Amino acid sequence: MIASYREFTQHYPDNGWVEHDAEEIWHAVVATLNDVIRSVGADRVAAIGIANQRETVLAWNRDTGIPYGTAIVWQDRRTAERCDQLFAEGALPLVREVTGLVLDPYFSGSKMEWLLTHRDIPRDATLALGTIDSWLVWKLTGGAEHVTDPSNASRTMLFDIRSLRWSQPLCDLFDIPMAALPDVRPSSGRFGVTAAGFGVPAGIPISGIAGDQQAALFGQACFSPGMAKNTYGTGSFVLLNVGDTCPQPAEGMLTTVAWTLADGTVAYALEGAIFVTGAAVQWLRDGLQVIESAAEVGPLAATVTDSGGVYIVPAFTGLGSPWWDPYARGTIVGITRGTTKAHLARAVVEAMTYQTRDAVDAMSAAAGVQIADLRVDGGASAMDSMLQMQADQLGVTVRRPTDQETTALGAAYLAGLAEGVWPSLAAIAAEWAVDAVFEPEPDRTFTDLAHATWQRAVACSRDWIQH
Repeated sequence: MIASYREFTQHYPDNGWVEHDAEEIWHAVVATLNDVIRSVGADRVAAIGIANQRETVLAWNRDTGIPYGTAIVWQDRRTAERCDQLFAEGALPLVREVTGLVLDPYFSGSKMEWLLTHRDIPRDATLALGTIDSWLVWKLTGGAEHVTDPSNASRTMLFDIRSLRWSQPLCDLFDIPMAALPDVRPSSGRFGVTAAGFGVPAGIPISGIAGDQQAALFGQACFSPGMAKNTYGTGSFVLLNVGDTCPQPAEGMLTTVAWTLADGTVAYALEGAIFVTGAAVQWLRDGLQVIESAAEVGPLAATVTDSGGVYIVPAFTGLGSPWWDPYARGTIVGITRGTTKAHLARAVVEAMTYQTRDAVDAMSAAAGVQIADLRVDGGASAMDSMLQMQADQLGVTVRRPTDQETTALGAAYLAGLAEGVWPSLAAIAAEWAVDAVFEPEPDRTFTDLAHATWQRAVACSRDWIQH
């Protein structure tokens, strides 16, 4: 695999607020695309696929192409009180039934409402609202296409996941002009072609779009109901393929569109969303300066046999599945004079596995099935010790593929499937190969006790912010 990478800036203008500069993202995308195109040759590029952070939203002017300020990032919590207000007004049943989501500032609808309320944005034909995939396609096509796919649309709190259309009642609830939203097209299919004069070679088909977590599910070849994956990134997201029939909302879980294909095939998923896992490693590096690079956390954690009784609940922006508590905040318990930076590193790594277990336990209860194994990817999946802890906590086999860039791979598969690079899902599944397998310890006494203590620590973090 040929890859290119650019890091872009996170902005924190207020407590609980997280923003990105959309133009900076665009320039990073142009740079990385050109790096790869130069490496392989423009004549060998069959198509472009896009995977993006799903709930990050922005508004821009269709005539000028200029964004109305920064993008509001998926982690942002500024609309928590608005979600509380909607809950008090009885909006939750409508949201749950139509979208499969919960009333939480994580999702895009309340962010879009905030943008239109707090920024000088005209509600006319020039207004475009969208997630980052929409912004990138709009830029790549020179403003010719304002589009998205169902996996991203299903995270806005404005999309009917059964009819696969924007919901007028929900657009009315958030006072969002439906005409400003993108057209929704299959995740695998032609969205447009790159335009001349916009930073990349012209005429390349853009043929695959999926939200990052659904792209990873596709990249892990989890094409059959009952197959599950977890991506350990900034946050962690456990997705379980539940087939082509949309299930009823399940307590503590999200129901989402996994993908749609050009032939009309639809796949749904249950999702457990964990807001902070890898971001806690960044906090150790940048906030506490316990480590100099993220790669150090695994070796440092391995220098101690346990966390010394320390538990870190990294609820920096609230808690996701299965708690859905935007007012939770980060908590450290069990510190003694003997606590070292190695214990803190170990506690952060263990927190990844505990949070995943919370999500998987709730998901299994909701689906009525025990996950047989878990396919994993993301940066932290390079840590063998963490994956062994994960297998022990879950009591199931954990499998890491040889190619761990499954989010990018899923976007490429979706685009390639549309353009005939791969003839079928079976051909894609045949390419999945295992790198390492982690089997759980048969005796779960210690892991269950540790998890019970973790849940006591979670209780300390809950509802911390007064509201």
